[in-house]
Amino acid sequence: MKPPIAKRIPHPHELHGDVREDDYYWLRDRTNPEVIQYLEDENGYYDDIMLPLEEQTEQIYQSMVDRVPDSEVQVPVQHGPYFYYSRMDKDKQYPIYARKQANSRDLLPQVQEEVVLDLNKLAVEGDYLSVTVRRMSTDHNRLAYLENRDGTDRYTAYVKDIATGELLQDQIPDVYLYGSLEWSRCGEYIFYITVDESQRPYRLWRHRLGTDVSTDELILEEKDTTFTLFITKSQSEKFIFVHSRSTTTSEIHLIDTDAPLSPIQLVDERRVGIEYDVEHWGDNLLILTNEGALNFQLLRCSLEDLQSRVNVIAYNEKRYLQSLYPFRDTLFVGGREEGLTQIWVLQDGELEKVNWDEPLYTVSISSNQSYNTSEVLIQYQSLLTPKTTFGLNLETGEKHCLQVAPVSGEYDRSNYRQEHLWATAEDGTNVPMTVVYREDALNRGPAPLILTGYGSYGANSDPHFDPYRLPLLDKGIVFVTAQVRGGSEMGRHWYEEGKMQEKRNTFTDFIDIAKYLIEQGYTTSSQMAARGGSAGGLLVGAVANMAGELFQVIVPAVPFVDVVTTMLDTTIPLTTLEWDEWGNPQQREDYFYMKSYSPYDNVERKDYPHMYVTTGLNDPRVAYWEPAKWVARLRELKTDDNTLVLKTNMGAGHFGASGRFNHLKEAAACYAFILDKLDVTAE
Repeated sequence: MKPPIAKRIPHPHELHGDVREDDYYWLRDRTNPEVIQYLEDENGYYDDIMLPLEEQTEQIYQSMVDRVPDSEVQVPVQHGPYFYYSRMDKDKQYPIYARKQANSRDLLPQVQEEVVLDLNKLAVEGDYLSVTVRRMSTDHNRLAYLENRDGTDRYTAYVKDIATGELLQDQIPDVYLYGSLEWSRCGEYIFYITVDESQRPYRLWRHRLGTDVSTDELILEEKDTTFTLFITKSQSEKFIFVHSRSTTTSEIHLIDTDAPLSPIQLVDERRVGIEYDVEHWGDNLLILTNEGALNFQLLRCSLEDLQSRVNVIAYNEKRYLQSLYPFRDTLFVGGREEGLTQIWVLQDGELEKVNWDEPLYTVSISSNQSYNTSEVLIQYQSLLTPKTTFGLNLETGEKHCLQVAPVSGEYDRSNYRQEHLWATAEDGTNVPMTVVYREDALNRGPAPLILTGYGSYGANSDPHFDPYRLPLLDKGIVFVTAQVRGGSEMGRHWYEEGKMQEKRNTFTDFIDIAKYLIEQGYTTSSQMAARGGSAGGLLVGAVANMAGELFQVIVPAVPFVDVVTTMLDTTIPLTTLEWDEWGNPQQREDYFYMKSYSPYDNVERKDYPHMYVTTGLNDPRVAYWEPAKWVARLRELKTDDNTLVLKTNMGAGHFGASGRFNHLKEAAACYAFILDKLDVTAE
């Protein structure tokens, strides 16, 4: 059982006086039968390696399936005369979206359900299906939704008549996968965003229901290739906000949903480095902006005069304000403080925090709630608390529990522990991590441990409850999430200190956390695994080069590992959009800095841990050839006998297989590989 060896075809690149020999550049050409054959050969080798782990994989998979509840029903959210919700039956791969017409929540049990969209009826066994955006018309008679069947970011918009169940003739291709579909108030027009050849969302269109798509009117085109377009609707449904964004700069236009044929209105023209977001509240426009405020300040202006702005509250640099939720008489603000998500309520010109009992949690406002609601729904969870929905009464300020997500099988939270720990980075910065484990996991000393991280785009790795993690916790596995720089866990500066010319902080933070966990007796290098996906795959890929000896096994999922080549190629989706995140290698300083950490460019002739690498042939975000090239180079240079596998999903993209049970099967196989290398038995 020998691994496949990719042939080497010299392909030199020269830039800034530096010659990069890329022997595996040929793997980019997916039309080449030899490329497909190589990926199939790698899949065959993967199957051979996993064959002895079939029983272990099946045992883990069944233990996860046992944790699937008989039924999962979201707390219904009132919008107009209906309460909308989704539910999942245990034997189904996909959710069912439904509604009930009622005057109050108390009457819901007596009302018959009406199915709005059943994804299981759309699915074809074994094939990929993704349905993202779902937008109900204002009169609640039609549903517009986006569907994709190949794993790319090109979706098709469909419109369903709820009464008849039939699809209208209005079918719109090449719509972006999210933030791309909204109705006018009258329900006669749909606004949507399409993608260009590189799958960048860049054009906003207006479609009149019942007309040919070819006659749709182009409203706005984003010609700057470092920007994208997306749309959202105000909580009041009065406006559609048209966002032009790069990773550092914003520009927003308004569309009046009551006057869908009127010209769009500019809020504030783009200025480099200035980001802002807006919401509508009464007669005012609310503005969150970083102008003069690193962690964003809250302003307001009259709809009659968008340029005369005043502070709603005093700026507090310890609070990172990120989102606005205006209801008719109350304003909620979402953000972060002290490393945790927070929700505040505006009262007498001050933000009052909504308090919670646990020291470690994640909290957010439920989406798609009615502007006129008297009860705001809040989602809450921790590493030990299943997703819980609270209703907060806007008149009394009291909150009460509406639902705790069911956990199938035995679960006694007192048997588990969660911790918020801090490691000291090499530059003296305190870096947080969240930890969860069974209370007796450390009784016999260091335990097997899985360390996960991301650390890019300002995205956060917040604590969440995962019922499918319980079988692994019960085996004594410790789960740790590193909240490294590059995310925004500690505020906007946390992101700024983990990007561009400070990107290496992301990797060294992760390494310092690993060392801390060993020093504190949580684990040892022979018992520790590292996991990360996409930009998190870059993280663990860089760590494999920089400090692979700290880990027994590393799992990079759809990893962004050929940073320099990708950032040089403007034909690749997302490349130009991310020059403000990673740098532009056409600039000498950026080129050499990126090359200093790019996993593909830094593979050495040395020992590496066991590695389990995944990718998707149709992935528009991280092209399949990045991990394929990286694995080929690792096979060429690594000096150990450790196992290295590459699993390519030949029919999906960035997010892997579709369907709940397919996801669990993929997760079970990955865990079986990890546990085998950490010498953890199935029982």
